[in-house]
Amino acid sequence: MLSESSLFQELRERLSMEQLFLADKPEETLESTLYALWHAAAGQPVSAELAAARALPQLQDQQQSILFQLIEQRLSGRPLAHLTSRQHFMNLEMLASPMALIPRKETELLGWTALKLGQLLSEDKKPITIIDVCTGSGNLALAMAHHLPESRVLASDISDAAVEFARSSANHLNLALHVDFRCGDLMEPFDTDEFRGQVDLLICNPPYITSAKVEQMPMEISAHEPKIAFDGGPFGVAILMRLIQEAPRFLRKGGWLAFEVGLGQGEALVKRLEKNPEFVEIKAVPDSSGDIRAIAARH
Repeated sequence: MLSESSLFQELRERLSMEQLFLADKPEETLESTLYALWHAAAGQPVSAELAAARALPQLQDQQQSILFQLIEQRLSGRPLAHLTSRQHFMNLEMLASPMALIPRKETELLGWTALKLGQLLSEDKKPITIIDVCTGSGNLALAMAHHLPESRVLASDISDAAVEFARSSANHLNLALHVDFRCGDLMEPFDTDEFRGQVDLLICNPPYITSAKVEQMPMEISAHEPKIAFDGGPFGVAILMRLIQEAPRFLRKGGWLAFEVGLGQGEALVKRLEKNPEFVEIKAVPDSSGDIRAIAARH
């Protein structure tokens, strides 16, 4: 059995020899990865974001063996969040699984934007109705339910597996009674008089990668995360165009549509929305580099 310091150094050097870290997962560094796998081996699974701030627990012989196995799986390309079953998003420690897209840090830009809109809407009306489509793991819907507990939150996804997993994540966060997850294509599960013209906030993190680029994504993504969560059609905006077209039928006057966009898509979509008479106010939300990554439009 190696000493804790010797074990840490040996595994750190092993990880440092591989090119593991992707730009869309900035929270995963050499140290946070090792910390997260160490905690998982100890039977204390936490996300990379939380693991980096916690002291390392002592490992028994069997747990050291588990840690070596986890390291090898990570080196083979299996996503860190799948090995820990955890991903941090908007201050919540969520579950992660191959059944749905791993929540990305960049999507928090949309999440915090939607939260601010929800808080604004709640000043005039309670409870507000929030619908999250293309919900995937349910991260946006669950974050809204947590941060806006008086709101009514519903969510949908075309994938049965994703919806099943989102419900598991809701149970994990004690939010199962606060989000109504439904299976269906975009707004199809809500196409009733109960929701037409009644939605206060409609959120979506849609697939927005072009079909050609999906095939070129790193193996860590393409081999382990559902393709349906990325493929936005030949130009990457097929789902977004449908969403923009369908949203006005469900939003109440003064309600907001908020969605994430891919790099390079924002400016054209803002211009398209500005020409759409169904929307009276458009907000472009840039990231730290100045690129538009989320858009909000008021009906």
